[in-house]
Amino acid sequence: MAKFNERLLEAMKAKGISQAELCKRTGIGKSAMSQYMSGKFNPKQTRTYLIATALNVSIPWLMGADVPMEDNDKTVIHPLSNDNVFMRPLYDSVAAGLGVPAVNQIVSYIPTYINNVSEKDKYIWVRVEGDSMFPKIENGDKILIRLQDSVDSGQIGVVLIDGEEAVVKKINYGDNWIELESFNPYYPPRRFEGSDVQQIRVVGLVREVSKELQ
Repeated sequence: MAKFNERLLEAMKAKGISQAELCKRTGIGKSAMSQYMSGKFNPKQTRTYLIATALNVSIPWLMGADVPMEDNDKTVIHPLSNDNVFMRPLYDSVAAGLGVPAVNQIVSYIPTYINNVSEKDKYIWVRVEGDSMFPKIENGDKILIRLQDSVDSGQIGVVLIDGEEAVVKKINYGDNWIELESFNPYYPPRRFEGSDVQQIRVVGLVREVSKELQ
């Protein structure tokens, strides 16, 4: 069987698609794509599907099988045909540092397994900026958020401060205060007491962290 990276490069050449364009179509980062192209790593099933779809080639061919490049059998069931997998939007960005304004720009879509199908519209992905949640969440990581207006004390969530500053923090509650805690000890906790608690609005609960290959 041919190697994955050999088929990948062959398909990109045949289709006239550059690395930058392929990254844009799949939502896969440049660093990870470079490693796939060099043969250092092979992508997992989800990303293999994304790449094959973007290049309009069959998955078995892309993985090195001796089959036609293009998939003409429309009855083939691809790995992501599971009823619980949905393409959920990726937004850019929410800050995990000092905070930046929330941006409502969809930059890509990510196939996402959602156990409760009725809740699929409550899930979004957001790219993180900043290092205050290092090492659990790093700059550039993507986080899967379940949109909800409250989380339990000690959980990691996304909150809006004064309706503008969006941050990812561990949220702790007291009798008359809310504290936003960072994992990185360089950043001190931010505590809101009394009427200042009203400045905080929970946007969602962080359910998953996706990291790029280094």
